Amino acid sequence: MQLVVGRITRPHGVRGELAVEVRTDDPEVRLAPGVVLATEPAAAGPLAVTRSRWHLGRLLLSFDGVADRDQADQLRGVMLVVDSADLEEITDQDEFRDHQLIGLAVIGPDGEHVGDVADVLHYGQDLLVVAGSGARAGTEILVPFVSELVPVVDLEAGRMVIDPPSGLLDPEAAL
Repeated sequence: MQLVVGRITRPHGVRGELAVEVRTDDPEVRLAPGVVLATEPAAAGPLAVTRSRWHLGRLLLSFDGVADRDQADQLRGVMLVVDSADLEEITDQDEFRDHQLIGLAVIGPDGEHVGDVADVLHYGQDLLVVAGSGARAGTEILVPFVSELVPVVDLEAGRMVIDPPSGLLDPEAAL
């Protein structure tokens, strides 16, 4: 599975440097000089990072063969990707990568299938976006991804169990 680690936003300067929207938790490793990245679309790459630096809170990258602003502009919007099989194993049993969680069945405390994880959002608090099923079909439920509310994550079984507070699954019942 291909995982996006960055998105090229725009050229910076006239020497081929590019501003990159970082989409990885470890840019110093995944976007470091010497790293060769696949791209989406594939025809834009692969791209070999030759220089990496932070400037005003943005990551700027230089790539082998991209020497001027015109060449850099051709890469605007290109996604930088890595293969999930090439990532190191997570040693903490309570940590997960987004792609491991997306698609898991979400089971309520009574054994009811609430829905499936459609996305994971990272806005200060990690949130699971659950696409509701059954009576909740067509709804989107945001579940804070904390152990008190998500006590069981079973990747092998393809499911997680949630213990939601009153009103999380049925907001009208909380009124």
